Amino acid sequence: MQPNTARHDLRLDLALIAFLIALDVAARLLPHAWGFTPVAASGLFAARMLRLPLLAVIVPVAAMALTGWALGADDWRVSLITYAAIAAPALLGIASRRFQGALPIVATMLAGSLAFFALSNAAVWAFSGMYPLTMAGLTECFVAALPFLDKTILGDLIWTGVLFGGAWLVQHTPALKRAH
Repeated sequence: MQPNTARHDLRLDLALIAFLIALDVAARLLPHAWGFTPVAASGLFAARMLRLPLLAVIVPVAAMALTGWALGADDWRVSLITYAAIAAPALLGIASRRFQGALPIVATMLAGSLAFFALSNAAVWAFSGMYPLTMAGLTECFVAALPFLDKTILGDLIWTGVLFGGAWLVQHTPALKRAH
């Protein structure tokens, strides 16, 4: 009797989703360098690895929602846009699935990091009340956020390397491959 591979595949996908959400939640709740969490990278990783790639959007959004309650939420409009923005790497990962190799993964992560930066800071400008709602205020908001951009990109790229490198090791190391 042959096992039901579709059911087995779904279980593996759900296990990966649960693992990535747990990793993201732990990384956000434990002390860490500012902007240095796996949330964006895990969304991209899920988009490239899951058999049902649209499920990848659940990973970063769930992690942000779960930790938002513990860490204190921003204005609901800022939070809503931030949650949508953190899904950008997952959505870009879905769109880039047909491209193989490290370069498309790195390019997709960079695009996701920049999309998150632009969207989340535009939300802060528009809804926080910290900046005038003028072009000068938008510029001031983005300039104030620049010191965080390099840390976010670095964290996203390092976590992308950890996740994809770990998957490569599991797939290419004989002892790990047998256990998988």
